[in-house]
Amino acid sequence: METGGDLDPKSTERTLSPYVTGTSVLGLKYKDGVLLAADMGGSYGSTLRYKNVERIKRIGKHTLLGASGEVSDFQEILRYLDELIVYDDTWDDGNSLGPKEIHNYLNRVMYNRRNKFNPLWNSLVVGGVKRGQKYLGVVGMIGTHYEDDHVATGFGNHLARPIMRAEWHEDMSFEEAVKLLEKCLLVLLYRDRSAINKFQIAKITEEGVTISEPYALKTFWGFTAFQNPSKSAEGTW
Repeated sequence: METGGDLDPKSTERTLSPYVTGTSVLGLKYKDGVLLAADMGGSYGSTLRYKNVERIKRIGKHTLLGASGEVSDFQEILRYLDELIVYDDTWDDGNSLGPKEIHNYLNRVMYNRRNKFNPLWNSLVVGGVKRGQKYLGVVGMIGTHYEDDHVATGFGNHLARPIMRAEWHEDMSFEEAVKLLEKCLLVLLYRDRSAINKFQIAKITEEGVTISEPYALKTFWGFTAFQNPSKSAEGTW
């Protein structure tokens, strides 16, 4: 973020730490396409300030983008991508950018901003389908990137990926894939203080994109590990 200073018109200000942030984004391939999932919380420090932040967006015809980290930086990335898509469409050559191209572009953007010591404080999940080819990848805030069959950002890397490694398979049906994502989201809800019980799951296939309406998962807070030890000793909740 660059702004004009009162004393020096050439002065700049840089985001030194994120303000309003979103937590984990999950993604996985399934038999017919790619799914992304995230909650809708926006945390102001440790306060869950906003509960209606959409962190999964459609990019062009073939791509979904999910983001954890600073919400305003994500909005800046969306502005970059809007300009890129419009520029690509003006060629009117019958081709359009796919998820691999978007992933490579974001990798360059994030690395470039890191080299300017003015990074965009986000971890991004890029998923899509083009010409029958499923694609799923991650870009970190300093330009680190990789592709995989299932991915996660934030606490999801530690809490959700082990579940995915154990249960994911390439021939998963849509219902199986949603069930696996919901299992991971529930674990994150229990264990990540920044997570809220309001989620969206986005699906992309060769036919197009569907982003679900926000919904909540059924929870159970009576597990022994969740109880106050002193209360448990007395046999009360």
